[in-house]
Amino acid sequence: MLIEPVVVGMGYEAVGIEFDQHRRILRVYIDHPDGITVHDCSDVSYQVSGVLDVEEPISGHYNLEVSSPGLDRPLFKLEHFVQFVGSEVRVHLRQAIDGRRNFKGLLLSSDGGQVTINVDGESYTIPYDSIETARLVPDFKAAAKGKRHGE
Repeated sequence: MLIEPVVVGMGYEAVGIEFDQHRRILRVYIDHPDGITVHDCSDVSYQVSGVLDVEEPISGHYNLEVSSPGLDRPLFKLEHFVQFVGSEVRVHLRQAIDGRRNFKGLLLSSDGGQVTINVDGESYTIPYDSIETARLVPDFKAAAKGKRHGE
């Protein structure tokens, strides 16, 4: 991985990286206990751009976006699921489990390579490797009080 060491070396958490092939956008999500400013994103973008220009891991034209994970924070790693147990999540699977690919509910647990989500009173245990994308569902009441997910 080329980008994560640059981000971590600058004192930020490398939350995750997405590449939208259709739009040709490379998104880098960063975080810090004190929050993220536009200045932080600009600094990281400058450093990451330099590495990408030298290494050229993506052929052709693309745009680089660096941002905070936001209120609908993407969950890229199993550790993220552990961190946000007790939060509401939206999960999309690669292939259906019990006839469904989309789940929105309370994240009950994350252990042994699986996550358990309560959807409308029913619990679903999902292998982490089956998850295509996952995000927190924004909690606007907590955000209005200045709290972050998981606090």
